[in-house]
Amino acid sequence: MTIAVDFDGTIVEHRYPEIGRERPYATQVLRMLIAERHKLILWTMRDGKLLDDALAWCRARGVEFYAVNSDCSDRFGDDRDRRLSCKLNADIFIDDRNIGGLPSWTTIYEIIHSGRSWEDIISRQVTERLTEPTPPQPRWKFWKK
Repeated sequence: MTIAVDFDGTIVEHRYPEIGRERPYATQVLRMLIAERHKLILWTMRDGKLLDDALAWCRARGVEFYAVNSDCSDRFGDDRDRRLSCKLNADIFIDDRNIGGLPSWTTIYEIIHSGRSWEDIISRQVTERLTEPTPPQPRWKFWKK
């Protein structure tokens, strides 16, 4: 599966142009997806030195991308033909600007790994909360003797 992943606000907290703190489990999940042979594309507005810094930051944490801002590893960089569409051909896009926001990275992994939809995950969580047993009420009444 080809997965496009945003950097600022998704892998790290928003601190552009600086690199923010890592979001919990982000690089761990990305390494797991790479190990499962998914193709990861870094999909970001960063360019030049800021892009190089983001790539170096990811590389230092064991995350190597198949491509950057392109859906083909041999078409990114300075030689990119500007007549080509910037729209990526990816199966999944992970971005903090999703409708409903960014799920936790553990939920993202569960969705991708299990093939379940976000709707399935939410429905299951709601059902589990609604079916949790209520604690038993005390049988005694302290005001009666």
